[in-house]
Amino acid sequence: MKKLITLFTILVTASITAQNFQLHRDFERGHFTSTLELFKMDKYGNTFTFIDFDYNSTTGVSGAYYEIARVLKTETMPIGLHVEYNAGVGTFKAGNATGGYTIDEAWIFGVNYEKANAKWGFSTYAGYKAFTGAEKANFQVTGTWYYNIVEDKLTFAGFADLWTQNYKGAEDLTVFLSEPQLWYHLNKTFSVGGELEISSNFAGGSNAIKGRPTLGIKWNI
Repeated sequence: MKKLITLFTILVTASITAQNFQLHRDFERGHFTSTLELFKMDKYGNTFTFIDFDYNSTTGVSGAYYEIARVLKTETMPIGLHVEYNAGVGTFKAGNATGGYTIDEAWIFGVNYEKANAKWGFSTYAGYKAFTGAEKANFQVTGTWYYNIVEDKLTFAGFADLWTQNYKGAEDLTVFLSEPQLWYHLNKTFSVGGELEISSNFAGGSNAIKGRPTLGIKWNI
């Protein structure tokens, strides 16, 4: 799922609101994924939200994932308070039938720290992760970054998540997910590039490190 550099781009350019639309081709899974992101700053912090849709050639929209995060922070606060909600749904084929499943909803409550300038920037948070019905404590640590390799032309960006997925009566898991991206900016509106999803224990996968590349386009709306 996408957690890109919108935050840093806005901080550096001193804008208040930004949104973008992305379309990625996932070569291993054989489907397209669209992402719509929105970021907005105000005097009490910032709000970031995105929604992903996966598209399968036989079932249409085969998955959806939603995330919204709020950082409460003023100019005098060295760190911010982070509150986040995420959840999703998906479908799968079983013979001639189509089944469905949910991506467990979760709340995250933690603290956030960020630093940025025109060349590079990063943001990180750590928090308690509350899965609905888990009946066990979990945590998540997330870092996002960007680095402008060539000003206004080439940007390396991405995120890395590490969280526990512990449920009563089930195997305890530690999940890792990272999506480093490289974007070439054709102009201020359109970019081309891609990402490499690196994961372990993610979405029913094994604990082996897995890499899944994509090619994508991005439209800054």
